[in-house]
Amino acid sequence: MGEDGPVTEPRTAPRLIATDLDGTLLCSGGTVSDRTAAALAAAEAAGVQVVFVTGRPPRWMQQVSPHIGGHGVAICSNGGAVVDVRRGELVEYFPLAVGTTLAVVEALRAKLPGTAFAFEYPDGWAREPGYEVLMWGDGEVRAIGPAEELLADGGPVRGLFKLLAKHPDLDPDTFLTEARAAAGHLAEITRSSPIPLLEISAPGVTKASTLARWSAEHGIDRGEVVAFGDMPNDLEMLAWAGTAYAVANAHPEVLAAVPLHTMSNEQDGVAAVLEELLELAYPKRPLT
Repeated sequence: MGEDGPVTEPRTAPRLIATDLDGTLLCSGGTVSDRTAAALAAAEAAGVQVVFVTGRPPRWMQQVSPHIGGHGVAICSNGGAVVDVRRGELVEYFPLAVGTTLAVVEALRAKLPGTAFAFEYPDGWAREPGYEVLMWGDGEVRAIGPAEELLADGGPVRGLFKLLAKHPDLDPDTFLTEARAAAGHLAEITRSSPIPLLEISAPGVTKASTLARWSAEHGIDRGEVVAFGDMPNDLEMLAWAGTAYAVANAHPEVLAAVPLHTMSNEQDGVAAVLEELLELAYPKRPLT
């Protein structure tokens, strides 16, 4: 196994399954298929931890809470927050410094005019007036105003753990490349959406960094982790895990970087791998 990632399939069942959600585990519409639900339940019953590692904010996790496993914890916001989904509580989070956030905002505005921003923080989320909301409505928004006002002393944003940047018309990959050139030295910048929407975390905070912390706290080595993903925000996690799979519908960069592939999310690609892994370790154990 290479230092940068797996080159062969695991010979035994893993101790931890780390899977992205949208575009990887979930079907279109954000649902969990019956086959996938059964495979996740069988993994948990066999003593394998299942951890959802997602770009979603904590407020979008209740939809998958029945499938979260016995621990009830998910890694959200690309590693920026660890959430007890069942209790609806933040376990821990890794904030972006206000000065860093303002520097990123300034750099992206200068390099990519038209960029608008939104902010995920422990008490909810806020956005600039020009940040168009496309998913789940904006009923939960706590404040609307310029970034400088929202981030100022006495402003509503405290403990920011994810900055969102949206552009009205740039190609998504071009947006990511240009943003990293302008502000990649200040923060972690990635993307998981099909639209020009960037997800920005504190320096060093990625899906991989928080998953590594979780695994270490539970005595699990990276070689005992199998990870699944589909988009650029999954790349660090897929490189860190002992074994990694890209789903067939993954972004071309992910397909090129990850040697092992499985079927698409619509074809229950994660479930197919889990079924094989559990059959390998427990050949007489029914998947029910």
